[in-house]
Amino acid sequence: MKPIYIAAYHQSKFGKLMGMTVAEILDNAIQGACRQIGAPASALDVGSVGAACNFSLNEQGLLAGLMAMTPGLEGKPIEAVENACASGGQAVLSVIYKLQLGMGDTGIAVGFEKMRDAEGKVDGKLIGKVLGHFSHPGEREGKVFVFPHIFAEIMQAYMDEYGITERDLAHIPVQEYANARFNPWAQMSKVRITLDQAVNIDGINRYVVDGLPLKTYDCSQISDGYASLILATGEGLAKLGIPKSECVEIAGWGQATDPIRKAGRDVLRPAGAYRAMRTAYEMAGAKPEDVNVAEVHDCFSVMGAIGTEVIGKAEPGRGAQYWVGGKARPDGECGINTSGGLIAKGHPIGATGIAMIGWSALQLLGRAPSELQVKDPKLAATFNIGGPICASVCTVLRASR
Repeated sequence: MKPIYIAAYHQSKFGKLMGMTVAEILDNAIQGACRQIGAPASALDVGSVGAACNFSLNEQGLLAGLMAMTPGLEGKPIEAVENACASGGQAVLSVIYKLQLGMGDTGIAVGFEKMRDAEGKVDGKLIGKVLGHFSHPGEREGKVFVFPHIFAEIMQAYMDEYGITERDLAHIPVQEYANARFNPWAQMSKVRITLDQAVNIDGINRYVVDGLPLKTYDCSQISDGYASLILATGEGLAKLGIPKSECVEIAGWGQATDPIRKAGRDVLRPAGAYRAMRTAYEMAGAKPEDVNVAEVHDCFSVMGAIGTEVIGKAEPGRGAQYWVGGKARPDGECGINTSGGLIAKGHPIGATGIAMIGWSALQLLGRAPSELQVKDPKLAATFNIGGPICASVCTVLRASR
């Protein structure tokens, strides 16, 4: 297979895009990435866009056609992909597949979500209903906010099986809020929380579902935002005039999908997620112990723990303890979610998988904010999921040699 490189990464600040239209979001994402390398959009051969809620929240389809409105992209092979919260990662894979098939030497993957109105406000019940569409119909009944409820059940199961406490899991959001303080694109960059605040029921921190342990600070954000990556083969980099030494290689990738129904399968050890991650490692010729940078899909704090296990930095049931022991800190054994993660950086659904890869690339290039920069970054792993740990997209990245 052809080596695939990240030539440029661009993102908005996550949080509120106010009155920005979907067409403006896509054009900004494309043009922003192109400006970083001084190339016109016409230099891009292929494209893909990932989003999950554009029909239901923005009443807009045919996103590929909106991308083609950016001058230079008309007539190019572009399509939209949807894989729930793994839509961004899927868009990246879509571009990679096109490049591998010889459809071009350069391409752009865009991901976005517009979840707030023009005043930046959120309709919580509508968001809960819309996101609930990404679960099995038989597992929605009786759940007002479907995904917080499902992951509250997963959190309870994780605690029961492994003897983990709410306080153990609270170390994850506390560290992520601390990281977000230094990430200029993070939604919650101005918020600080202590371990006691993350555990105690007080003020905004409350149990989301009666009788289950998930609390406000265990949850990711409702976010607007966009992110984009320009990908290229070696020939594509030459056409763009970018030396490989300034790029990161997507050395391995994997994608797998488990049944959408949570019941009847082992969601604490999700088979598809482990398979996708294993495939990415094998393609890259790498092992988990080689990784010291990672971004995992912490839509809820328990997923920060499970994600740590999926990427191979902890055995099943030991992911929370990896954070408790400080190993996931930027100066720890492996800097995990140094961006702030979905919990503090924000979670504009379609942008999330792209942002994971982009931030990891910044780390490998030594371009992360100094307070968050991992010392001597070697190899990065990303783990992006959709649904109730259903769709998984994993990558392994290395700085080009």
